[in-house]
Amino acid sequence: MAGRILNLAPVQRRVPVPDPVALGMAQDLPARLHFWRGASAKRYVHTVYSLIECPPLPRALYLLVLHGKDGRREVLHIGCGQSDAPTLNLARIRQRGAQLGANEVHVHFLAETEAQRRLVTCDLRAGQFGELAPEPARASRH
Repeated sequence: MAGRILNLAPVQRRVPVPDPVALGMAQDLPARLHFWRGASAKRYVHTVYSLIECPPLPRALYLLVLHGKDGRREVLHIGCGQSDAPTLNLARIRQRGAQLGANEVHVHFLAETEAQRRLVTCDLRAGQFGELAPEPARASRH
């Protein structure tokens, strides 16, 4: 019988994570977290915010997502905060999200350095879009 050892050591964050906000659903852990898979088959945990109630964000990787009435989620854009000013990052996220019709922002806080964010961004773009573009050439609508 094969076994697997899991490391349950606590993760120490150096980047402050904004508190989750109400999404019109129960505030339990599964409702606030979503995992997205990259081309490498690695899963990345994201904190879920509504586009309107998303707090100002540090330099972090984010996905703009359309969460349909049928429960399916479609990634419309993958990007990173570029500014040291969290409010400027939020303004850019909200503007692009509104242009694309997104209603959720999924933020990955665990990639702390610029190099880590670039690596995860490329993995997620290739996994979600099949290419390294920030958004699909033609976004399908539900």
